[in-house]
Amino acid sequence: MTEYKALRHIPHANLFRQGDVFVLFGELFGRGYANGLVDEARAAGMTILGITVGRRNDDGSLRALTAEEHAEAEAKLGGRIVNVPLMAGFDMDAPAGEQNPTEMLSGITLKGWQEDKLDWDKIEACRQAGVRRFSESASQAMAEIDKLIPDGANVFFAHTMAGGIPRIKAFLAIANRIYKGRGDRFMSSRALLDSDLGKLILMNFDEVSANTLKYLIDASGAIRERITAKGGQVRYTAYGYHGTEVLIGDEYKWQTYTNYTQGYAKMRLESIAEAAWQQGIFATVFNCPEIRTNSSDIFVGVELSLFPLLTALKKEGGGAWAQAQWDTCQSLLGEGVSLQSILDKLESYLQTETSAGFRNYEAWPMDNTPELADLMIGTSDEITSLHTDKKALITDHLSALVVEATGPLMFHGAAEKIAPVLWLNHDIIARQLNELHK
Repeated sequence: MTEYKALRHIPHANLFRQGDVFVLFGELFGRGYANGLVDEARAAGMTILGITVGRRNDDGSLRALTAEEHAEAEAKLGGRIVNVPLMAGFDMDAPAGEQNPTEMLSGITLKGWQEDKLDWDKIEACRQAGVRRFSESASQAMAEIDKLIPDGANVFFAHTMAGGIPRIKAFLAIANRIYKGRGDRFMSSRALLDSDLGKLILMNFDEVSANTLKYLIDASGAIRERITAKGGQVRYTAYGYHGTEVLIGDEYKWQTYTNYTQGYAKMRLESIAEAAWQQGIFATVFNCPEIRTNSSDIFVGVELSLFPLLTALKKEGGGAWAQAQWDTCQSLLGEGVSLQSILDKLESYLQTETSAGFRNYEAWPMDNTPELADLMIGTSDEITSLHTDKKALITDHLSALVVEATGPLMFHGAAEKIAPVLWLNHDIIARQLNELHK
């Protein structure tokens, strides 16, 4: 278990400037944390480079972007993209002539998935094929990026890869029961983890969310050596999640969303950063707060921890701007519904014995329970129903604020070389936002 270290000061180190290079090791698809970091790099005048995960042909084979796709991706990034497909994970990889894991799982049904068994020797051969493909492509991409980085520049590598759920039709129904189900539709997350399907998913999570940071560090070794030999500096960042401190009873307390299946991979990600740090390579995993993104929306209730940020904005010295955020959130609620009543409901939710039972850092990530699902999903559904428009939620606004704050905290925090793993809790998020808008 990683030593808990929260960022308690707003970092202001200004290492990166015009002429330096920012490399996004991932792809921008929509709303999410990466946007905040790209905004900071652009504001600093850095040259922005990126990679692509590539796209799949109808037969499942991986390909580079077409000219049209390439132009669209570069426009979205605001920089140049090296067009070498870097799709992470091994769910679609296999030795020549063999089935890949997705094909092995194609017959899985909602009825029999817990009993279905996999051939782990074949799975391991697929994993090795995927690692070999990704590592070779990463080396090829970094060789291209190396040509675009001038001597004397500092370089910021931002790792943003996450996910890893295989494309299996039956899994959506399984996930809906585990992450959204309550009552008769509740399903234990432990049932998934104990199944062969679950073990494969955990392996693929490791490859996508964690091991790709190691492959990036290895593949960029020549760039790092050249840059540092010329007096430049190199930093690596990655996005983690390992619970967040939020205000509970006017005190910041660590809490977490449950069940967070990717938690095992996020801890592996932390260990990769720690190992790099010991070798003099400055890679920092920033454990960020819960927000709503395209990928997190499968987890009903993950957004509940956002609401106490409003209270934190005022507690951390927020003035007129903080009040304006309250007013914006109030405007999203239905007639006769007060924002304070929502915050009171959240406080009650966080104070329950059921919620408190999951605030166990050492036991993270804990399995879900029927009691927690009833409470968490029920609270989430109730609060969502109190909005005027279910497509314009308070948690969308608060998510955007968190992204805005994490950008500078990570950008300047990485420059400062503080630690391999740092938690960005609601206290520092609120203080950063208040400073940005004072």
